[in-house]
Amino acid sequence: GFGAEYSTVEGVRLSGFWLHRNFLVGAERFRIDSAIAGLGGETGGVDYSFGARYERPAPPRADVDLFAELSFERLDEPDFTSDTTEFVLGFTRYATDELVVSFGLGYLYSDVTDDFGRETFSLLTLPLGAELDRRNDVLNATDGFFIDLEVTPFLGMSGTSSGGQLKLDARGYQDITENMTLAARVQLGSLWGPSLAESPPFYRFYSGGGGTVRGQDYQNLGVEVGGNRSGGRSFLGLSGELRAGVTDNIDIVGFADWGYIGAEEFPDFTGDSRAGAGIGLRYNTGIGPIRLDLATPVSGPGDSNGLFIYVGIGQAF
Repeated sequence: GFGAEYSTVEGVRLSGFWLHRNFLVGAERFRIDSAIAGLGGETGGVDYSFGARYERPAPPRADVDLFAELSFERLDEPDFTSDTTEFVLGFTRYATDELVVSFGLGYLYSDVTDDFGRETFSLLTLPLGAELDRRNDVLNATDGFFIDLEVTPFLGMSGTSSGGQLKLDARGYQDITENMTLAARVQLGSLWGPSLAESPPFYRFYSGGGGTVRGQDYQNLGVEVGGNRSGGRSFLGLSGELRAGVTDNIDIVGFADWGYIGAEEFPDFTGDSRAGAGIGLRYNTGIGPIRLDLATPVSGPGDSNGLFIYVGIGQAF
C-alpha cells in the first residue's frame, strides 16, 4: 500500500507498507511501514520513520492477537529534533466487530535537542487503546461515528518524571439530504505528570496545519516558557465539514477548523487559539476520494490574505 499528501507549507509526505498475511504459515501477519515527510516544506526539516510489526493470532483465545512492534523515527520539527526508538509487546482484542482494544508494555529511548538544551529520555510505557468504528463506509463515511482513544502512562527512567499522555479523536457523520453530509471532529490531548520544561517534546501538542487547523501555518500555535517556544500540555481541536455531491464522483466541501493549545495539563481556555476555513473538492475513486482543500486563516496572527493548498488521498477526517 501507499499514501501521498501535499501541502504548500508542510511539503510532500510519502508513505508505504508491505504486509505478509501468512508469515510463518500460521496466519501470522508481518508488516513493514516507512514514511518520509517535509519534502520541500517549511516545517523544519525532513522527517523519517520506519517500523516493523509482527502479529500472531489467537495465542490465548480466538479473539486476541499477540503483537510485537519495533519503530525508529527522526523528527526535525520547528522547535526540536529527536531520534526515537521504541519497542512494544502487547495484545489486541477484537471485542466486537466494531470495537478493538489493545494494551502493551513498551520501552522508548529518545535523543532530543530543543530550546531547553539536549536531553536523552528513557521511558517504560504502558500503551492502552480503544477504537470504536460505526461508520457506514471507512473510506468515505456518510453516517455513523468513529472514536479512537489512546492513553499512554509512562515511567520516567531518565530525562523526565513519570506521567502520561492522552489522545482522543472522535468523528461523527450525518446525512442531511441524499447528496449532502455533515461531518464533525473533536480532538483532545493531555500530557500530565512532568512540568512543561522537563516533559518529552515528542509528547507535547501543537496546532496548525493539515491535521489540525487548515489555513494556519504548520504547528504555528504552541506556548512560551521562559522566552522559549514549545508545544503545550493540552490540546483541543474542533473541525466541521459540509459535503455536497455535485455528480456521482465529484463533491464540493465547505469546512472550518479551530485549535487551542495550553500549558496546563487539561484545557482550561487560558491559552491561545486559532482558526481557519475554506472550500474543497473531492473526486471519488475506489480507494477513497482524492482531496483538494483551499484554506485561509480566520483568527490568529496568520496572514489573512494567505492561501493554503492541501492535496491527498482520503477525506481530511
